[in-house]
Amino acid sequence: MTSDASPDASPDASLDDLAATDPGQALARFAAGLRPEHIPAAVMRRAEDLFLDWFASVLAGKGARAVEILARVVAAQGPADGPAEILIHRRGSSPWVAATINAAASHVAEQDDVHNGSVFHPAAVVFPVALALAQARGASGRALLAAAVAGYEVGIRVGEFLGRSHYTVFHTTGTAGTVAAAATAGHLLGLDAAQMQHAFGSAGTQAAGLWEFLRDAADSKQLHTAHAAGAGLLAAELAQAGFTGARRIFDGAQGLAAGMSRDALPARLADGLGRRWALAETSFKFHASCRHTHPAADALQALLREHALAADAVAAVTTRVHQGAIDVLGPVTDPQTVHQAKFSMGTVLGLVATQGQAGLLEFDTRFRAPEVVAFRDKVTMALDPEVDAAYPARWIGKVEVRTTDGRTLQARVDEPKGDPGNTLSRPELEDKALRLAAYRDGASPAEVRAVIARCWALEADPRVGRLLPEA
Repeated sequence: MTSDASPDASPDASLDDLAATDPGQALARFAAGLRPEHIPAAVMRRAEDLFLDWFASVLAGKGARAVEILARVVAAQGPADGPAEILIHRRGSSPWVAATINAAASHVAEQDDVHNGSVFHPAAVVFPVALALAQARGASGRALLAAAVAGYEVGIRVGEFLGRSHYTVFHTTGTAGTVAAAATAGHLLGLDAAQMQHAFGSAGTQAAGLWEFLRDAADSKQLHTAHAAGAGLLAAELAQAGFTGARRIFDGAQGLAAGMSRDALPARLADGLGRRWALAETSFKFHASCRHTHPAADALQALLREHALAADAVAAVTTRVHQGAIDVLGPVTDPQTVHQAKFSMGTVLGLVATQGQAGLLEFDTRFRAPEVVAFRDKVTMALDPEVDAAYPARWIGKVEVRTTDGRTLQARVDEPKGDPGNTLSRPELEDKALRLAAYRDGASPAEVRAVIARCWALEADPRVGRLLPEA
């Protein structure tokens, strides 16, 4: 499906005129005015796919040390029970508590979705809020999906607006994600356009997330998504109660662009609203690692298969990458934890070469295995002009392998597995969900299959309730 699938009806024909003078206000009006009937059926189906993928990613976060610490502290701030479901613990709490914990859990296994152009993981901050509020308010599945679409469309555009310079220092999922969460919550709360703009202002002033944590394997990445979901939900509820936020939070003299970007593109905030469905451009993750490693991993897998090459026949590997990959992966040279290893290009390629794949179990058991470390140390990254020019719209993978017998072999991948043009089918998504749920015993196969059936009929669900039986 294409990202510019025609809607059944325009949410607001005047958005283009407003976008020229105040793109942030146009974005708020779009998010507030979006209705399910405006959204193409194919986009709603894609939203169901993304919801299942997110649900399974949450279950894969169960038991992770950082997630459980955060969950324990956050849960203590809320009620012992409530209408919103904490998926990893199978108990209820307030929407804020549930959304915050589910957001943290969904981002630790590095299996949640990503939008290439904005370098943003929408599901981890959108669906925790959509599910928590839908459960608390007795909303329908159709309402949940429409709110999620609003969150994706807003968050992706904010990420694109902030530009490449933003990503060199800031984790876009923590920054743009806060606004995406506010859009999701605001839509389910029924905010009007003025209230939505106030919610964006309050979300934007709380936007945060720095990449420094990668240098010493800190737990901050889970805090980024947790904070974004909770802060966005708070911003929307404050706006509903009459609390005001900055009206030009994006492009004002002291707004997000001024403080967090050197190449902000205000026109991207309102790009194709109601015509271009950015949610449909979102990619699923295949390897259990940072997305920046995936293009090279796919290319190396293809090369090893084509030439029937064993890992010990490889003398050196050069990955041709974009600058964003160097910025994020470059600091990780000797990963000390499983999560840090997911940001090591050499480790990911070492697992692919020696274990056949870079999955969750491979990371857990083999990321510091001698053969993986030996291969890791053969891998270097080099900036490639073609790859860098295509990024972030396209994530091209190129590898050059020098063999022990003196040959030089090359491979490239133009669409990594999971991208819209090389996407996961529903059977593949079902298989992935079952594997993620089994990873830490988050749910039984029967429970996951029941959720799968609900996901494929989510739009027709009259009332979103609990997804899993209580503990």
